[in-house]
Amino acid sequence: MSSEPIPTCEFESDKLLLKLHVQLQGEASAISPVVGAIMDIVSEMQCAVGKEFEIETSLREALANAIKHGCRNDASRVVECSVLCDETRGMLIIVRDPGPGFDPQAIPDPVVGENLFSDHGRGIFMINRLMDEVSFGKGGTEIRMRKAR
Repeated sequence: MSSEPIPTCEFESDKLLLKLHVQLQGEASAISPVVGAIMDIVSEMQCAVGKEFEIETSLREALANAIKHGCRNDASRVVECSVLCDETRGMLIIVRDPGPGFDPQAIPDPVVGENLFSDHGRGIFMINRLMDEVSFGKGGTEIRMRKAR
């Protein structure tokens, strides 16, 4: 985990309990060690008491999407992940990838019609259900997920 600057956002305050910036290789095997390390720190700092499942699942899905779609499983490409925890606003997770991006509105609804039988396409659906706020930026190469305290 590096100590590179975190992007300016509404969580920049004197009330920050946690501020991490991680870069990981664009391959699936990088996900579990990074998520494990982040969740250990989150638990130790008590940033997400009772909400660990939602945060861990959303983080895994966002990183998996960034690696699969943004990096195309290319270990030479890098995914960035920033995690901030504020004592009043909760947790903010930002995941960025180097890919071409996508239009979040163009994603098919996984619980409608033929999509029910698909073996993929549920990650963003789950993130939207598990987190309190989800937004996309930078042409779909960035996802911001917030879980309230």
